Amino acid sequence: MRYLDRIVVVTGGSRGIGEGIVRAFVREGAHVVAVSTDRAGGDALAAALGPTCRHVHADVRRDEDLAALFADVVATHGRLDCLVNNAGTHLAHRAIDDITPGAFRDLLDLNLVSQFMACRLALPHLRQVQGCIINMASLVATLGQHHAVDYVASKGAIVAFSRALAIDEARHGVRVNSVSPGNIDTPLWQSFADASADPDAMRRGGETSQWLPRLGTADEVGRLCVYLAADATYTTGVDHVISGGAEIGYGTKPIS
Repeated sequence: MRYLDRIVVVTGGSRGIGEGIVRAFVREGAHVVAVSTDRAGGDALAAALGPTCRHVHADVRRDEDLAALFADVVATHGRLDCLVNNAGTHLAHRAIDDITPGAFRDLLDLNLVSQFMACRLALPHLRQVQGCIINMASLVATLGQHHAVDYVASKGAIVAFSRALAIDEARHGVRVNSVSPGNIDTPLWQSFADASADPDAMRRGGETSQWLPRLGTADEVGRLCVYLAADATYTTGVDHVISGGAEIGYGTKPIS
C-alpha cells in the first residue's frame, strides 16, 4: 500500500498503458480517477476495481472538460496528489507528404497540448501537497521512427516540456518526470500488427527489437509510474525509459 489514500488522476485510463497505470495505483491503495472518452470501457474498469476507482468521461482536448474534471476531483476528494498524463495516440505511419497541417495540429492537441492544459489546471492543487506529475512520452522521442514525424514530434516535445516544468515547479516541491515506453503490448500496438501484411512476423520483429526478447506489459509501465510517485522522491526532470533495452546496442537483437 505504497500510495495509500492518495488521489491520482490518470488520463487515457480506460485501456492499454492507461489501464495498467490505473490498476497499479489502485493496488497500492490510491484513489484513482480514470479519465477517458470510452464511457463503456472506463465504467467497466472502475466497476471491476471497486470503490477506490472511478471513471470520468472527458475529452482531454477540450479545455472545459479538463477544468470540470479537476474541479470535480478536488470537490470530491479534497486534494490531488498525482497527475499522470497518459492520453494520446499514434496514427498510421505515413510520410510527411501525406500528413496534412490540420492532422498534425490535431495530433499535437491530443498528445501535447492536452498535457500542458492538464498540468496548468492541476498545479494549483499539486503545489498544496507537494505532489507530482508524470507525463507519458515515448522511446521514439529520442530514437526517431520511420514515417512518424507527427508522433515523434509530439513525444519529443513532452520530454522537453517535462524538464522545463520540473525546473519551474521545484520551488513548490512538485516533481515532474516523463516516462518513455518502447514496445508495450497494448491494443494499439496489436492494431498496427494486425494491419500489417504479416501480423505474426511484425510481432516477432517487435519482440526481437530489445535485449529482453518480448514486448513489455502495461502493468510494468504502471509499476514504474507508482515508483515515480511513491518512492522516487528525489527525482525530477528525468525521462524514464522502459524499453527492455531496445535503445542499446545496434539493430535486431541476436538472442542466443
